[in-house]
Amino acid sequence: MDEQQQYINQALQQDWEIDLADKVSKEEIIGLLAMRIGHIIERTPEAFFQLMYRLDIPEQKLNNAMKGMISTEEIAEMVYNRQLQKAKSRLQYKQDDQSKDKDLDW
Repeated sequence: MDEQQQYINQALQQDWEIDLADKVSKEEIIGLLAMRIGHIIERTPEAFFQLMYRLDIPEQKLNNAMKGMISTEEIAEMVYNRQLQKAKSRLQYKQDDQSKDKDLDW
């Protein structure tokens, strides 16, 4: 498993309390995430909104989800893609930091 996928899995396990095996496909992850999202929406919609706001998912999409206009699978896909963006960004900045001249640090 590459570093990017490790980041995504760790974030999903931490934020959504999903237990992921080491080698789970994107489709399986989205399926598990969709089930968890459905569960959270039914029981604690406030927690769902908090998690989605932390990921910076657009409010209109959240409102459509609550009206049943978007499926939990579509929401799970948005969450997965957002985590993927975050992973790419973190890896980019990590590489930038490693290439920086350490002698210039104070």
